Amino acid sequence: MHRYITVLLAVFALCLSAAAVTGQTISPALEKELSTKGQTEFLVLLKAQADVSSAHQLPAKLERGRYVYEQTRQLAEATQAGIRALLEKRGANYRSFYVANALWVEGGLALARELAALPEVAQLQRNPRFQLDVLPAKESSLSTRSDGVEWGVAKIGADQVWAMGYTGQNVVIGGQDTGYDWDHPAIINTYRGWDGSTADHNYNWHDAIHQIDSLNGAPYEAEANPCGLDSPIPCDDNNHGTHTMGTMAGAESDEGKQIGVAPDAQWIGCRNMERGWGSPASYIECFEWFLAPTNISGEAPDPSQAPHVINNSWACPAIEGCTPENFELMREVVDNLKAAGIVIVVSAGNSGADCHSIRTPAAIFKNSFTVGATQQSDTIANFSSRGTVTIDGSGRLKPNITAPGVGIRSSIKDGGFAAFSGTSMAGPHVAGAVALLISANPDLAGQVELIEDIIERNAKPMRSAQTCGSRPGALIPNPAYGYGRIDIAAAVEEALGLTATSNPQEASPLQLMPNPTSSRVTVRKADAPLSAASFTLLDGQGRVVHRQLWPQGQLQISVDLSRLPDGMYFYQWSDGRELQRGKLLKQ
Repeated sequence: MHRYITVLLAVFALCLSAAAVTGQTISPALEKELSTKGQTEFLVLLKAQADVSSAHQLPAKLERGRYVYEQTRQLAEATQAGIRALLEKRGANYRSFYVANALWVEGGLALARELAALPEVAQLQRNPRFQLDVLPAKESSLSTRSDGVEWGVAKIGADQVWAMGYTGQNVVIGGQDTGYDWDHPAIINTYRGWDGSTADHNYNWHDAIHQIDSLNGAPYEAEANPCGLDSPIPCDDNNHGTHTMGTMAGAESDEGKQIGVAPDAQWIGCRNMERGWGSPASYIECFEWFLAPTNISGEAPDPSQAPHVINNSWACPAIEGCTPENFELMREVVDNLKAAGIVIVVSAGNSGADCHSIRTPAAIFKNSFTVGATQQSDTIANFSSRGTVTIDGSGRLKPNITAPGVGIRSSIKDGGFAAFSGTSMAGPHVAGAVALLISANPDLAGQVELIEDIIERNAKPMRSAQTCGSRPGALIPNPAYGYGRIDIAAAVEEALGLTATSNPQEASPLQLMPNPTSSRVTVRKADAPLSAASFTLLDGQGRVVHRQLWPQGQLQISVDLSRLPDGMYFYQWSDGRELQRGKLLKQ
């Protein structure tokens, strides 16, 4: 098992032709595979990708989700007809996707060349396999759990939030992983498909595993997988999924300790790996199902059943087929799910402790909420991957945040419990924390940027002696800890202080151009304030470093940042009635 309990996130970018990147419609890697194998499975990427940029203007999560679902599905229906007709004529196996405009196809070189010649096709790419990896827990890390609560749950302040009356109620968590042992005593009562006496798996479970992975055995050996294929009920063929769900929404362990961060949140799940091996197609299928869950037959998709947050403890390294050639394509699914109002929590990876070791999708993407792992001492785990992101040339600062990820005890299949370590254990702490935040202030549902900002602003600042590129570890955020170790108790305190007028869904948004910037930024508002307002910048410690008057009736101001050191700043705009918050990066 390689890497870090992480496996991939796969697919695609806005109106981008990968052929323009590679110079070939059939990727070189796929052409080589077809030439040697004769027949294989691959992905057909279309040039047209849905523009869902207007989703943020809609006032509620459900409206955003429906809009993204309708836009993506309508485009796929309109543009894939010719390709589907050709595939059916050739008798080829295929599966259509709409969350990104693409198809999974099984065929040979002749079929690939026919598809590549179609004007609507951007590129044909491999559908490589990805394997997850679990790090063993060290017994020394298990000696100081808090009474009645697992140490990670207590460390982030989740039990303090429960004392306020917020336990994740009315929030839905999605998990795509190795599957889930749904009737495990620790997670059965939070499974959305269980009402206490009967189970209904429609809209609550999907299995994206339709064949035995070639790396696990021959196609006819379906009995080798303990869950079989296309399982109509939730099942875990590995332990990893059940473990992550226990940390998100679990009850007590066999030791009487609370393992779940959000013990009253509901969960739904999708199996995206066959005994630890997945592919872009299986990940795409799960993401698409989360955008608009279906019944067990895969019919009647309903965006109203979508989760508020999805945990993704997997990644795709270069050895498994993810290279700069297709990074931009992989971004599309994450962008579309976030546009639909869903928080995308992603584990940073276990390739640390060198700089720039966050280098795989989906952890590298701007719209992923990337999570590193800390120990009980609040120091960064040695295995936790570091930023900045250089593999795509962005220099993007990652991770966003860190959370407990060493010696995390949680549920495993067949009713058991075990301790695992990895950033895959840190991510579920953050997904559960998002559920607590929304249960405390339901107006935050769908407000992904604001949720992430609140969590980052209220994290416990952590500094590192490690300088990565031009980013010193002494600054907040930094490439080891991001904004620091999550403190959900502090984040909920801020969330409770937000009023209806401070919720951005009821306010015209600010635009900061450019952002990031090197010296000066123009701040623009869609509607001019009726009274004088103020624009304030705060550093990572919450100290005011700049304040500027925004005159009544003025649509924009220019802010000079030349005297400020490079780094991340938080901005606040207020006219006494409306409050706008966000982040500004000077580099």
